[in-house]
Amino acid sequence: MIESWTRELVTQRLLATTLLVILFILCFQVIQFFIVPALWAAILAYVTFPVYTFFHKKVRLSPSFSAGLMTVAISLMIGVPLVIGLFILQQEALSVYGTLLRRLKAGYVDMPQAIKDMPVIGQQIKDILWEINKNPEASLAAFKAWLQSHLYYGKIALDVALSSLAKLGMALMTLFFFYRDGVSLVKQIRQALRNIIGNRIDGYIYSVGMTTQAVVYGIGLTALAQALLAGIGYYFAGAPSPILFTLVTFVVALIPFGTPFAWGGVSVWLLSQGHTTEGIGLALWGVFVISWVDNLIRPIVISGATKIPFIIIFIGVLGGLTAFGFVGLFIGPVVLAIGLAVWREWIAQHRNQIFAPRFIQLKDHQWVPVHNGLVKPLAKTTDLDDTID
Repeated sequence: MIESWTRELVTQRLLATTLLVILFILCFQVIQFFIVPALWAAILAYVTFPVYTFFHKKVRLSPSFSAGLMTVAISLMIGVPLVIGLFILQQEALSVYGTLLRRLKAGYVDMPQAIKDMPVIGQQIKDILWEINKNPEASLAAFKAWLQSHLYYGKIALDVALSSLAKLGMALMTLFFFYRDGVSLVKQIRQALRNIIGNRIDGYIYSVGMTTQAVVYGIGLTALAQALLAGIGYYFAGAPSPILFTLVTFVVALIPFGTPFAWGGVSVWLLSQGHTTEGIGLALWGVFVISWVDNLIRPIVISGATKIPFIIIFIGVLGGLTAFGFVGLFIGPVVLAIGLAVWREWIAQHRNQIFAPRFIQLKDHQWVPVHNGLVKPLAKTTDLDDTID
């Protein structure tokens, strides 16, 4: 009787577990596309939630109206620069394409003299330019054939762009519900995790919140400050489309050590066009002004707020970027922050065992071993050297 009951119970548990695993896999397949947008929405909602609270509690607007107001504001903050950047990028691409076609037809494709005089590759560049310009019609036909053969990559880029726009739309739509129902959702998640892990989950959630806030503010403020300073440099250096390059710099600056590639590329382009003074000036502005912002703001904001070593945050940012893509900039540091919180809690719980002395000195050069915090009795005390031996 007991054996039959036990088999039945085991069968029920296995069946229930199997069904739960299947349900989890099916749910993951359904929401897989929306995971990254939901993460972006959660990060944006958490960072800007105090503003939503102000409209809801102070101004006394309804939750839905406050959430809608915040969603529209965030959409405009993201959408307007994005549309402007895409429009300028389109204009610049058409301008470059038209200029290149005109020069190919005229047989006048040239490079600055400083590049043609470069050692090793200078002569090769001259030879390539001579081959292009000696037969303009053949060069134009080869260029058009090359474009035709690479249209597939343009389709891939278009698909990626459309997919990114769809994810952005999903993130903004999800953002509304995170504002309106975020408090209730966080309470449910906290209770579910408390049922699994216990009350210690409160400390982990606190670490996640502080790290997320600090990383977003640290990375965001650093990127914004560097982009604005770089934009000033682009304007005074006479770089083309300084607004577009400023937006590109902001995106690149989100990645650690990425900003020099932005202003450095513009500086090299200015030098290649013969604007030596402007190119050198922009490079000096980037080295002594723009780059120092990263060294000041990011460590102070992130490490100062989280009490986490900056090297941990730095590894988390780069590792998260490699593992999860762009959203990993924020997921990576949060994961390492949780791991560090678990480590510190474990060390605190076992501090007496880990840091307890193994020997106690009774007299000069006489030591007695310690076992579980108590002096272990010996027939005679031994010298330290003898004990070590």
